[in-house]
Amino acid sequence: MMASGRRAETRLRLFGAAVELIAEQGYTATTVDAIAERAGVAKGTVFYNFGTKEALFSGLLEHGVGLLSTALSGAAAGETALDALDAVVMAQLRFFEEYGAFARVLLAEMWRTAWQDAVARLRRDVLGVYADVLRRAVAEGAVRGDLDVETAATAVFGMVLTVAIERRALHPDRPIERVHATLVDLLHGRVTG
Repeated sequence: MMASGRRAETRLRLFGAAVELIAEQGYTATTVDAIAERAGVAKGTVFYNFGTKEALFSGLLEHGVGLLSTALSGAAAGETALDALDAVVMAQLRFFEEYGAFARVLLAEMWRTAWQDAVARLRRDVLGVYADVLRRAVAEGAVRGDLDVETAATAVFGMVLTVAIERRALHPDRPIERVHATLVDLLHGRVTG
């Protein structure tokens, strides 16, 4: 394996260890020593790859937001805007099903002022998918013409994030399809009304 391939693999292991630990105990309580131990690397490896714990966490947020953005963008090509909206909601639910620890970290830690670059990327790349789909729905006449799409995009994303975390924590046996059906019923009832 090439050095860059090994480095990328190491960075992914560090991201995985960091997100698990931060989801379990919070950013402040998570130490570089614990991250290195969980990842199975020397402490110096963390510093070699990121320089600081803050840079590691910032990189983790950027990486996770990038994965989420790709997942949502890939789902946004529905035949109609409402089909696309339904598919994006499902893509977000499935993403947070797979990356549950990242969902908890995102909700708990992302709003600190230190992570404003990651917040800006979330707004642009992730909420932007929802906003684009909702703009398309307005243009198709599928939703109210006076809909504030930016606020609606934030609200839908937050609703799905919260429900995904609640499902994992309290109702893991509840089928994701049932959760999705409930969410889209709510959206169709309010956004299109």
